[in-house]
Amino acid sequence: MHQSDSIVIIPTYNEKENIEKIIRAVSTLEKCFHILIIDDGSPDGTAAIVKGLMAQQDFSDRLFLIERSGKQGLGTAYITGFKWALQHDYEYIFEMDADFSHDPNDLPRLYAACAPQSAGNPEGGYDVAIGSRYVSGVNVVNWPIGRVLMSYFASKYVRIITGFKVHDTTAGFKCYRRRVLETIELDKIRFKGYGFQIEMKFTAYKIGFKIKEVPVIFVNRREGVSKMSGGIFGEAFFGVMRLRWDGWTRKYPKIKD
Repeated sequence: MHQSDSIVIIPTYNEKENIEKIIRAVSTLEKCFHILIIDDGSPDGTAAIVKGLMAQQDFSDRLFLIERSGKQGLGTAYITGFKWALQHDYEYIFEMDADFSHDPNDLPRLYAACAPQSAGNPEGGYDVAIGSRYVSGVNVVNWPIGRVLMSYFASKYVRIITGFKVHDTTAGFKCYRRRVLETIELDKIRFKGYGFQIEMKFTAYKIGFKIKEVPVIFVNRREGVSKMSGGIFGEAFFGVMRLRWDGWTRKYPKIKD
């Protein structure tokens, strides 16, 4: 039996080139992580590849799949995954891309940041761990310079407008303790794309959860096609103003003891 306190949620749309490789990479780590794929009706057969792996004995109790019809957005995919993970009693819940822009070898470092603090883990005890591209400089490989600048200054913009002191506000490589997702009112999260990543972090911050940025190196995908669009960045840009207003007017949930 491959028992685990951790689940890695990976949303997919047309990731046939990467999906088996990323699943095998996560599964070979020393710590056991379960994996939940949320596939939005990929016409390239991504879900079929996952089902083939699930039928193998080595993956039958650690790999799971939710299939949705059509592209419904990154944010709704993660909300679906979060609810599933909470229902299945995972303590540590991760977000990760399928295309190896997030290094699976960094998963244990994010886990350690959220695991209880101890003599063997003096840097632990946080509620949210962010795999940060910008907390120790600009750690991005093979991105066009225009995209690097857009991402970097987007995070700067969020910090200036909201007063939120996270360096990489749009990062999509994260670990949450379950109590964070139990406290955040998931059905009230409004944004679908990169705005979703900002809103989740900002909401956790406003509630009072402890956030740790763990430096990682982000590598642009080598296979498959990017799902990025100008609309995604537009949502994030204009949505930040709304988050700032929420910060002044919204009554956020309280952390339960």
